[in-house]
Order: sequence, then C-alpha cells, then structure tokens
Amino acid sequence: MEHLRFTVDEDSEGLRLDKYISDMTGPLLSRSFLQKIIKNNEVYVNSIPKKASYKVFSGDEVSFTVLDAETCSIVPEDIPLDILYEDDDVIVVNKPKGMVVHPAAGHYEHTLVNALMYHCGDSLSGINGVMRPGIVHRIDMNTTGSIIACKNDKAHMSIASQLKEHSITRTYLAIVCGNIKEDELTIDAPIGRSLKDRKKMAVVSGGKNAITHVFVRQRFGDYTLVECKLETGRTHQIRVHMASINHPILGDDIYGKPSNRFKTCGQALHAYILGFIHPVSNEYIETIAPIPEYMKRIIVELEA
Repeated sequence: MEHLRFTVDEDSEGLRLDKYISDMTGPLLSRSFLQKIIKNNEVYVNSIPKKASYKVFSGDEVSFTVLDAETCSIVPEDIPLDILYEDDDVIVVNKPKGMVVHPAAGHYEHTLVNALMYHCGDSLSGINGVMRPGIVHRIDMNTTGSIIACKNDKAHMSIASQLKEHSITRTYLAIVCGNIKEDELTIDAPIGRSLKDRKKMAVVSGGKNAITHVFVRQRFGDYTLVECKLETGRTHQIRVHMASINHPILGDDIYGKPSNRFKTCGQALHAYILGFIHPVSNEYIETIAPIPEYMKRIIVELEA
C-alpha cells in the first residue's frame, strides 16, 4: 500500500481534481481506478474528500492511497551525478542535457530520480509521491544546470516555501536568436496555457504574473548570449518570454526554430546559479553550474 501526496503548483491551479491526479500519475494508474477512488471519497484535498469536479488551488495538498499492484516500481540506477553541493538535507546536481528529471509517460528509466535513488538510498523526501522522491522543482529535459533535491520532508517544505515566495536565486544563461540592443531589460508579461495549443505556454491576458530580468553578456550579431534572472518561476518562463520579444532561444523546438546550423539538441538554456536558504542552518548557499561544453562550443564558433 502506498500513500501518495501532491502539492498543487500554480500552473495546475484551476484543473478539475480528476484531471489533476491523472496528470500527476500519468499512465501508471488506470482511469477506472482513479474514477473509483474519487467516487468512493478516497481522494482528499487538505484532508477533506472532494468530488471529481473540484477545482484545485495552488498549495492544495492532494492525497490518496494506492495498492502496491497499482504502482510502477521505479528502479535505482547507477548513473553518475555531477554534484555541486550535498549534505544530510539537500543535494544540488548539475543536470546534463537530455536527462528527464522524474519518471513520467515514456520516461520510466534513466531519469534524475533513478540516479538520485541510487545515490541517496532511502534518504529522499516523499512529499511529491513515489514518482518524484526528493523532487521539489524541475527543469526541462534539454535544459542543463542546477536543480535541487531534498532528502527529507522538512527540507522539502522549506525549499518549496522559498520557491513559492520566489526568494530562491535562479539565474540562467541562454543563447538567443537576434541582436538584443538593450544592455538589460525586464520582461513583465503574464504566462498561461496557450489558447491555440493547450500543450504550450504563452503570454496571455489573465495569465499568472511572470517577471524575467535579462542582461546581455555578449553580442554576436545574429545571436546574443544573455543572463536571465527569474523573479517568478512559471513553466517555460524564460523560453516563452524570450520568444515573446522575438528573441527565441537557439534550438528551442517549441517556441522557436528547431533547425539551426549548430545542430543543438533542444534549447541552448543553462541553469547557471542557484541560491537558497539552507533549511536547517539558515545559511545562504549558492551554487554555480559550469557552462556546458555544447554551449562553450557554440560561443567559440560565434566568436570566430
């Protein structure tokens, strides 16, 4: 028997309860099973049973119990980790390009979670359920760089709270298309589900508040190396914001032009700096993920 618990993030706010738990568990739990437990008042929101039509709010705690036979076994894998910081409470890893953060539809193996389970053993927080042990935030598969995981629920709650309050330092490096004339600018534009394609995010009226501070680090004529500091943390925020000002990230196959002469595998985006207040010592910890080789190669070619 497994007790699953999820904390609703801002991007999921407004979803029906049945849709939300279906999205969170993917294909691992059958539709009939989810319908049955909701009908039997076995799905709880903030410890109160709710119907399928309930619209979830950011911060809601959704929980239910699943029999062992209904769960998918996530197997620890001996995958090398580039560890930037680690102690008894948290671990910060420099995620490589192409690695999925946690198991989901089509990606049950070779994820960061599989690697963390091998490295950390049973020392991972369980707040986000069996599919996401230790995971408190994520970055896209083809985005490289810093990601923090938590080894216990106390640390998880502290880091999750800092993320919600937007107090964590999150600075990215990106190579974008076009020549940005301003040395620095702030993009303050709300982000929500695209009205044309619900699988994509977009700048939309009535979307969630989203602010990105952009600083030019180097110009190459047709391309610009920028530093993007997140004031908020919406899904695909930097990718959407840069595309919205006609400077999509190089190689972005969703919000830009996937084909390019550098043959990148997805967007040239790197989570460079991650800073947070340690959940136990209360000290400020800051990590820097070295610029990945593929991005160095592009920069050298642009400078030539």
